[in-house]
Amino acid sequence: MCTTGQQADFAAPPPGGPESAADAVAMVLTGLGWLAAADLASAPPTALAEVLRGLERAVSVHTAARSRALAAFTAQAGHEEDGHGSPRTWLCWQTKVTRPAASAALAWARRLKEHTAIAEALAAAQISGSWARQVCEWTEALPEHARGDADMILLAAAGSGAGLADLAALAEGIRWRVVGLDGDGGDGFEDRSLRLATTLGGVGRLAGDLDAGCAAALQAVLDALAKKQGPEDTRTKAQRDHDALAEACRRLIAANCLPDRAGQPVQIQLAMTLHDMLARLGYAADPTRPDTHSHDTTITSLPSAWPGAECDAQIAAVVTGTVDHDVLDRLADREQTLATAVALLSGPGRLASVLRTGTLPGPAASISLPLDLGKPTEVIPPHLRRAVIIRDKHCAAPGCDAPPAACHVHHITPRSQGGVTCLTNLMLLCTFHHEIAVHRWGWTITLNPDGTTTMTSPDRQRTYQSHAPPEQTAA
Repeated sequence: MCTTGQQADFAAPPPGGPESAADAVAMVLTGLGWLAAADLASAPPTALAEVLRGLERAVSVHTAARSRALAAFTAQAGHEEDGHGSPRTWLCWQTKVTRPAASAALAWARRLKEHTAIAEALAAAQISGSWARQVCEWTEALPEHARGDADMILLAAAGSGAGLADLAALAEGIRWRVVGLDGDGGDGFEDRSLRLATTLGGVGRLAGDLDAGCAAALQAVLDALAKKQGPEDTRTKAQRDHDALAEACRRLIAANCLPDRAGQPVQIQLAMTLHDMLARLGYAADPTRPDTHSHDTTITSLPSAWPGAECDAQIAAVVTGTVDHDVLDRLADREQTLATAVALLSGPGRLASVLRTGTLPGPAASISLPLDLGKPTEVIPPHLRRAVIIRDKHCAAPGCDAPPAACHVHHITPRSQGGVTCLTNLMLLCTFHHEIAVHRWGWTITLNPDGTTTMTSPDRQRTYQSHAPPEQTAA
């Protein structure tokens, strides 16, 4: 096993750099220790953001360095010199990590030995560890002779600003070109299976292999129903997924219904009194006198709801009556408006209510409020909703990949400002970006002609793009 004094396997250190492997590790620990002890709570967000970006780059380099060292350590059977039977047991005992963590480290060492381009990208902090692992998983589905070239193509795309979804589509295209259309297309259809076994007390154990369609459908159910319900919700992610599957089954049995808009109720009841409704139409306080109203019949706003609610919901209007005993004095006038008759008959204390509560028994005699109940109307027609989902595929806010089941459809230009309900004025936004970032904090998210999106802070000082801008070519 190499000691700290041995330098044979290391290149010459750069000027001003560490003099040995131990010196390099000490410098890393010194830098990270400084960050761990620093008073970062008082640092501005821009500085903290740069720290987090830098730490993620450091994790990438750490993954590459650890994998290279572990590969060399394994090749020299270094674990045997310390009396261990395998590199994994050595890692568990000597570095105090769990067996899964040791297995993951060894998997990285084996993986990067086969994916040299990925190893170089990690060492240069050009790709994160999680993205690197995903790229490796995609290219490992290809024949061995095609993996190196596929790694290079995907790394180049990532370096040009492609997102993870873009890389997935590119990897799928490479797979079809290399593998062709033979077999079942790689969607797991022929290998699909599901096994539910029950044990004592009816406890079940579920295992299986899902094809692509089933996996997507199940993921949509979990995204909609497995959300953490608040700080008091101490369930683990696995427990929430279990409870979501049980809830989905209950809903399917009872009503064949699953939420499709961020898992929340999709209908808003807009309640208003007849007096308020007439006032919104421009009538004066006395709705029974035709000479005291204006001719402006424009409804300027809808009744209050939470920010963003008007963008994406079914809206059902409920109009309630008001009490006006003086209406009886004017009933004899044949030229009274229809509003007089409605006001007389409807609402608490009016004729219909008095007759019903005075003659009918039990619950039928309870107080009544609704004067009119409108049929729920979709603000976003179903065909437009489907089109937005197909186009956006997930939350359109840069960096957010919340699936459609966790999103609302948002009007980019609000309807209150003349925004129309059309495909170019709609986008998918998750609950946070829609109701909080946009409608409460004032961020704006625009849809660009090329399909990308731009998110801008209220003070116009911060701007984020969903994709990197095209590279500028020299003239």
